Amino acid sequence: MDLLRALGTFVRIVDSGSFSAVAREMRESNSAITRLVNQLETHFDVRLLHRTTRRLSLTEDGRDLLDHARHLIDVANGMEAALGRQRKSPTGLVRVGTAVSLARALTKRLPTLYERYPGLAVELVAGDRVPEMVAERLDLGVWPGPVGDTSLVTRRVGSLCHLLVAAPAYLARRGIPRETGDLRGHDCIVNTSLNGSGEWRLAGPEGVIELRVGGPFSANNSDDVRIAALTGLGIAMLPELHASDDLSDGRLVRVLGPWESERMPLVLAYPSRRFLAPRTRAVIDFIVAEMPSHRVPDALTQPALATDRFAPLLVEPRLTVLSQPTCPAGEFPGEWRSAPHIQDTRVA
Repeated sequence: MDLLRALGTFVRIVDSGSFSAVAREMRESNSAITRLVNQLETHFDVRLLHRTTRRLSLTEDGRDLLDHARHLIDVANGMEAALGRQRKSPTGLVRVGTAVSLARALTKRLPTLYERYPGLAVELVAGDRVPEMVAERLDLGVWPGPVGDTSLVTRRVGSLCHLLVAAPAYLARRGIPRETGDLRGHDCIVNTSLNGSGEWRLAGPEGVIELRVGGPFSANNSDDVRIAALTGLGIAMLPELHASDDLSDGRLVRVLGPWESERMPLVLAYPSRRFLAPRTRAVIDFIVAEMPSHRVPDALTQPALATDRFAPLLVEPRLTVLSQPTCPAGEFPGEWRSAPHIQDTRVA
C-alpha cells in the first residue's frame, strides 16, 4: 500500500464528504477509493469512518489520524517544493478566505493567474468577518485589519478604507449632505456586521469623528449594502474596491469630499508551517503582486469627478475642528464604537 497516497485520499474524502466525489477527482472507481480506506483501517487496525447511505462521519480514531495525515501531507508537499518539483507548474486547489470586496477584486485578476499556472484552481470563501482558518480548511486569507490569531504567519500587502457613496437618484431626491452632521438627516445604509450600532467613524483633513446614523434599511454584508445604495435607498459606506466600478461609471457618487473611514491595513495570512505547497506559494505571490494595484484611483475619490451631472452640486463639507481618538492596539478598525468624549462641531 502507498501509505502517503492512501492518507491523501482519506483527507480528500473527509474534506469533500463523499467517496464518489474523490473517485471522480482522482479518476478512479468508487471501489478503488473504498479499497484504499479499507487498507488504511487494516493497516492501523482501527475504524476510521462511520458510513451510511446518506452521510459520513469520523470516528475518534479517524479524527486523530486526520491530524497526522494533514501534517504528513504538508511535510511531503514542502519536501517537493524544497527540491524544486512542481515549482514551475504548481497544481491543485487553493482555498482563500477574504472579504467580499476583496473577492471581487481578486476575481477580476484570476485570469492572469490561470494563464500563468493552468493547473491551479482557486476557491474564494468570502464574508465580512475573519473566519477560523483551520476550522474552515483555508490555505490562506487576505483581510482588512489585523488578524487576531497569533499562530498564523501574517504580512501587510496594502491598505483599504470605506467611502461615503450614494446613487445620483437618491441625491436628486433628498439633497446632498454638505457636512458630516447632515448625515443624521439622511437615510444611511448600515452594514450590521461591521457597525451594528450604526456608528460611523470618519476621518478627514482635520481629525476623526463618530456619528450615529440610521435608516429604513440595513444589511449584514457589503454586497447587499452596495445593491441598496445603487437602488437609491440611502447613503452607504462601501469598501473602496467594492465601489470603484460604480464610481467610475457614475452609478454611485462620492459624497462629503475627503471624509472616509480610517485606512486599515490589508493583511495576508496563512498557517505557520515551515513549508508551503507550491500552489499556495503561487497564490500568495499573485496576491502580493496584484492587490496594491486595486486601490481606487485618487481621481475617483474627488466628488467633482464622480459624475459630470452632479459636479456643480457636490461641494466641500463645512465641518471644522474634530477630536482625534485612537483605536486601541490590536482592535479591528472596522468595528466602530461610540466614544462619549468625541464632539461634532460645525460652522453655523
